[in-house]
Amino acid sequence: MRVPISWLAEYVDLPEGTTVADLHAALVKVGLEEEDEHTFGVSGPVVVGEVLEFTPEPQSNGKTIRWCSVRVAPEGQMAADGGADVRGIVCGAGNFEVGDKVVVTLPGSVLPGPFPIAARKTYGHVSDGMIASARELGLGEEHDGILRLATLGLDPEVGTDALQLLGLDDAAVEVNVTPDRGYAFSVRGIAREYAHSTGASFRDPAALPVPATGEGFSVTIDDRAPIRGQVGASVFVTRVVRGIDATRPTPPWLASRLRLAGVRSISLPVDITNYVMFELGQPIHAYDLDRLQGGITVRRATEGEKLTTLDGQVRTLSAEDLLITDDSGPIGLAGVMGGATTEVSDATRDVLIEAANFDPVSIARTARRHKLPSEASKRFERGVDPAVADAAAARVVQLLVDLAGGTADPLGSTHRTTQPPAPIRLPDGFVARLIGVEYGQDEIRSALAEIGAQVEEAEGGLSVTPPTWRPDLTDAPSLAEEVARLAGYDRIPSVLPVAPPGRGLTRGQKLRRAVAQILAANGGVEVLAFPFVGKDRNDRFGAPEAGEVPAIRLANPLDGEAPYLRTSLLPGLVEIAHRNRARGFADVALFEIGSVFRPEAGVTYGTAGIPPIAALPTHAVLEEIQAGIPPQPRHVATLRMGSAVPKQPGQEAVPADWRDALTSVEQVAAALRVRIRPVRGTHQALHPGRTARLMADGPSGRRRSAGPASSCPPWPRMPTCRASSPSPSSTSTGCWPSPIRTPTRCRSARCPQRRRTSHWSWRSRCPPPTCVPRSPRVQGLCSKTSGSSTTIAARASRRGRSRSRSRCASAPRTGRSPRGRRPRRSSRASPSRPSGSAPPSGSSAGAGPADNTRPGAGVRMSARPAPAVAPHGGAPLPAWLRWNPCLCPLP
Repeated sequence: MRVPISWLAEYVDLPEGTTVADLHAALVKVGLEEEDEHTFGVSGPVVVGEVLEFTPEPQSNGKTIRWCSVRVAPEGQMAADGGADVRGIVCGAGNFEVGDKVVVTLPGSVLPGPFPIAARKTYGHVSDGMIASARELGLGEEHDGILRLATLGLDPEVGTDALQLLGLDDAAVEVNVTPDRGYAFSVRGIAREYAHSTGASFRDPAALPVPATGEGFSVTIDDRAPIRGQVGASVFVTRVVRGIDATRPTPPWLASRLRLAGVRSISLPVDITNYVMFELGQPIHAYDLDRLQGGITVRRATEGEKLTTLDGQVRTLSAEDLLITDDSGPIGLAGVMGGATTEVSDATRDVLIEAANFDPVSIARTARRHKLPSEASKRFERGVDPAVADAAAARVVQLLVDLAGGTADPLGSTHRTTQPPAPIRLPDGFVARLIGVEYGQDEIRSALAEIGAQVEEAEGGLSVTPPTWRPDLTDAPSLAEEVARLAGYDRIPSVLPVAPPGRGLTRGQKLRRAVAQILAANGGVEVLAFPFVGKDRNDRFGAPEAGEVPAIRLANPLDGEAPYLRTSLLPGLVEIAHRNRARGFADVALFEIGSVFRPEAGVTYGTAGIPPIAALPTHAVLEEIQAGIPPQPRHVATLRMGSAVPKQPGQEAVPADWRDALTSVEQVAAALRVRIRPVRGTHQALHPGRTARLMADGPSGRRRSAGPASSCPPWPRMPTCRASSPSPSSTSTGCWPSPIRTPTRCRSARCPQRRRTSHWSWRSRCPPPTCVPRSPRVQGLCSKTSGSSTTIAARASRRGRSRSRSRCASAPRTGRSPRGRRPRRSSRASPSRPSGSAPPSGSSAGAGPADNTRPGAGVRMSARPAPAVAPHGGAPLPAWLRWNPCLCPLP
């Protein structure tokens, strides 16, 4: 909401020299958000001048300029810039004559742009200033010629300050208004809030004398299909003004205020209705009375009915749209936009004024359905004071009589079905208990009375009747919030609540955080895509095979081209990658963890109605709501594009490929305690022959599809690894054998990373039958199967001594602690069995690269260390354990 300072000063006392910053500071104290500052951008010596003479001079380019002599100060006096009273000015416009009063910008002034004015030579003359047009001054978009003050009905003295004359020295403060405070969409509401903040005297612009109620004009409210039981129109006031002159110019003070408020000047009658709307917050509409046929009827539209609105668009109406009609048919969308058939024009002489109050839900739906956000609908959606309609209509009548030369007519009507606000009981001590600050009873009464409420004593507390312009005050907590707001938020202490013992992150939260940390450690950036997609994208990404995919369609989508809830995370990632690529970001690694919506075919979701807000829903209502919600599993998806390693001095860029994607998937699987096995697959949205399907092995050995690298649902519990031999000495543990990467120098002459200090490749791994106690210096770990016994061999170094529980002849030294020492080259052969032999019975080939028989063993992986995340989602793993070929965390 933009409010010019001069307009605000009419209804509240402002200290002399008040700036926009002062107003922002005062309004922020009462909960309004600071947005921006608006000015015309004109400064310097801008005065009224009189054209004394001019000489037309044709130019070689075919243009004719005028060399003008303009008086810019009274004869014999010094001009505003300290120069002579008569100036020579070059002007290219031809719409003025000798003796016309014009606006002259003298050297030193600045026009919007900024465009500084200075004396400069042009067309063979030195132009000592400029004669300005309305567009150059920021007053409008007209640029047919210079601004002649006579067209505005002005005849000021030569040398008068044009900035003050035209209102160009004014500024506007802009604040953000929350949806529950619709009363602040008016100068009246902002002035009241400023008075609350500073204690300044407030003068209500709606408290003007209202003439007797008009009679004789027929108005019928015929709403046969109210939305949520609310009749479309509760107040409908009409007044008539006859004999206006619609061609009269809008006064500069009114036009400049509308311009600062963000509305362009159209015509005098329309400008007056807009002016009153901004002043009182009551939308007003004016009809050409001579073009009306019969009385007015407010009704719902019939499906498919047509209406041509003021913007010239022919709109197809819905049965929910509320219409203003006469005997000829629809003449306007109620509360949104008027119709073209009754538009006020320059030929209009008699005007019918409408000031109504419409149902917020009905207006909001109509505005969104037809994509017609207007200043009127913005106010009706948030709630308009039903008691201000008579005063607003009277204010329009007054301005039409004073400015347009009209005459008030007794013809009119008043329809009102509103009920006064119900009183609210505020118990003693309730405000202090809720806010945490001790407020005195007198302080509470004073604060509530200040917002316009009627406060009366009641048994055990107060009886408070909210004002009509505050529909958001419905219960005792909302009244307590008003007391805290007016008393000052700075009085509320900042106390950090103490968390109750025994609570923390749930298992699901830990797993999701672990997955996010892994993907971020691999260079990914987490994004949150919109969950709304089009039907074609749902069908393409939602299923491997072509066909229609069941999806939930929204009843009121934000975008008509994306009315469905997503069934996959991939469309959002592809859209974000496309947007980044279009803006020059070619190297992108994205991931998202979010819900998808998978409705079952043939099942109807949703509820028949919406539970009332004022009452706590019962268990039966909650169960009905839960039953109407489709399944929403959580998925994780990642997308990589461009280079995995950017180009650096001495090293070419390394493009991202399937190995990077597989690395991320396997690390996520390890964190979720799921065995992943890639198999050949197909998907209609992916490249044929280059698509893999990831199979997840569950605790019981059954397998389920994890999707084409688009979803990886967590398994409910950790799988169990067993000894490779069925010996009675073997015990089942909760160990999880995880693929571990160890550093080794690449010896290939063709490797682009040959000069790097270390290169990452898969090491062989053996699944241990039991968990080894955590040692500070574990350098090697493997299992050796011999007959019916399994032994665990570990090399440890502590205080310079070597110890070994059981020698494993085939276990080589697997590397050192990564504390700056050069790592040893790893062997791809499994230390627990000969190369190429079958894996032990307790291990799974899909769990990771256990030996060199695994497809893709020894391929290049990311140059970054694996994230230190425990598979069970708990504390990070110690560094010494992450650098071993076999990982056996505690269950």
